[in-house]
Amino acid sequence: MKTISEDIKNKTYKTCYLLFGTERYLVATYRSRLKDALVPPDDTINFNSFDGKGLDWNEVMSLGNTMPFFSDHRVIIIDGSGVFKGSGDTGSRVAEWIKTLPETTTVIFSETDVDKRSAPYKAVAETGYASEMNGLTENDLMTFIGQRLKKNGYNITGNDASYLLVNVGSDMQNLSNELEKLISYALGRTVITREDIDAVCVKQITGKIFDLTDAVGEKNKKKAMHAYSTMLALRERPAGILYRITSHFNYLLQVKDLVNKGKKAVDIAQALGIKQYPAEKYCKQCKNFTSDILRRAVELGLKYETDFKSGKMDEEIAAEMFLVSLLEP
Repeated sequence: MKTISEDIKNKTYKTCYLLFGTERYLVATYRSRLKDALVPPDDTINFNSFDGKGLDWNEVMSLGNTMPFFSDHRVIIIDGSGVFKGSGDTGSRVAEWIKTLPETTTVIFSETDVDKRSAPYKAVAETGYASEMNGLTENDLMTFIGQRLKKNGYNITGNDASYLLVNVGSDMQNLSNELEKLISYALGRTVITREDIDAVCVKQITGKIFDLTDAVGEKNKKKAMHAYSTMLALRERPAGILYRITSHFNYLLQVKDLVNKGKKAVDIAQALGIKQYPAEKYCKQCKNFTSDILRRAVELGLKYETDFKSGKMDEEIAAEMFLVSLLEP
């Protein structure tokens, strides 16, 4: 990604870019950045965009080999061609075409999956630039949140930015949408708070698991069942919720043991291979439970999961019985 930013800054473009990976927000963002830098808004002659489904490669290659009309660049965007998943005759043709593209043409491929052993991928790696865009690290996401809010005149503390990530998840498109909601909601103020996040953001499964566990610690049946119902509304299967809750209590049990040994959140995050804010949240939550209660919760979860998998109990009944057991005095 840094290479693309430098190319745009220096106005020195390669003949081919391959943008791929699981983080579709980043793929779309850098595809747009390249297009906007290369193609004037009113130039429709030197720009073509293709959907990979049913692509006519003869047409594409012909356009790519054509000199731009009163412009420095001809730009072609190809989304989801699938040609990078293997070689074959088409892959070989595309690879040779990529290697011989004129300097006045820039082709931007946008893909989800690629095979790095394929001829087209090797051709891009040799003559252009291939950028794999997967999920960002927590630090990069925190930077993204801070920069996005600062651009719109808002600030947020590091703890509240982490709280936002835990609750809405790390998918950048969803995160971007939630930030837009926060910006509109906090109009007239300069700081985004945790109360703002709770007021307008849609919590994802992870955030709801924390809510449900808080409710169990409080023995608040109404709050617990509301969190459970919300997870069902997010299309999470009862069996999945049962597994997630059991795993959550298992983490709490491990954290409880580490806290009792004098470990801090930063050490616990490293030991368990999790991000720091969830570790801090686990540290806070485990204070609401004894080690015996946490151990019993894990054992109950495993019991009901076994009952469901063995056919002794329907998954919905297993999940609800597990919750009822946890909420007993």
